[in-house]
Amino acid sequence: MPPLTYANYLDLEKLLTLQNPRSAPAEHDEMLFIIIHQTYELWFKQLLHEFEKIKSDFSAGNLFGAIHSFKRARTIMKTLVGQIDILETMTPSSFSSFRDRLDTASGFQSIQFRELEFLLGYKRASTLTYVKPEMPGYERLQQRLNERTVVDHFYDFLGTRGAQIPADLKNREISRPNEPDERVQAEILRLYKNAPEVSILFELMTDFDEGLQEWRYRHIKLVERTIGAKHGTGGSPGVPFLKESLFKPIFPDLWAIRHEM
Repeated sequence: MPPLTYANYLDLEKLLTLQNPRSAPAEHDEMLFIIIHQTYELWFKQLLHEFEKIKSDFSAGNLFGAIHSFKRARTIMKTLVGQIDILETMTPSSFSSFRDRLDTASGFQSIQFRELEFLLGYKRASTLTYVKPEMPGYERLQQRLNERTVVDHFYDFLGTRGAQIPADLKNREISRPNEPDERVQAEILRLYKNAPEVSILFELMTDFDEGLQEWRYRHIKLVERTIGAKHGTGGSPGVPFLKESLFKPIFPDLWAIRHEM
């Protein structure tokens, strides 16, 4: 077996062959388009990895483990937003020069991003319209739809801190999205006032949530400035669909109490 090197540890020879423009001759900006979206998928994979740990931390009552991972997740979101700045150096005419080569491919088909939404508690059956059963990852997405979310595990964490979580929330229909609840908000507010170390976690969760909303907004504006009111590739509805989730928080209970603090 050859000695371990930087290149073979990262499997670079394989990685660097995965950027294959479809335009012929290759349009210059198609390489950027491919690399940015492949990078997004890698960051989505890391976020899924971090939130699996956060779920375990929450259910175990591991405050500092959750704080550490939320700091990382928040910083990853800042990186995702920053990548839009790079993509916006591509003009609408540059994108149009290779857009037809995308055929039916669309960002709406990103299984990992839909996994992330479902994992965080934002479950929409309508998103499954854009995912076909034969697509790689379809079964993973179905599994996410039918498993407990980060918010459900957050309820576990609140319980370890003495919060009274109503039974109807603990036993809710698991395939439905998490919704704000005034009873949970009252428990969070109590912890904000009486447990300063827990309030650090709450603020980091709010930071991440704000970062995700910022990414959604920047993504929508990127699509608007690139294709305007056109439908997305593969017939996806483009901007109107994206706006459904704009400014919809993942942790609404943390936002609902801001005026009471």
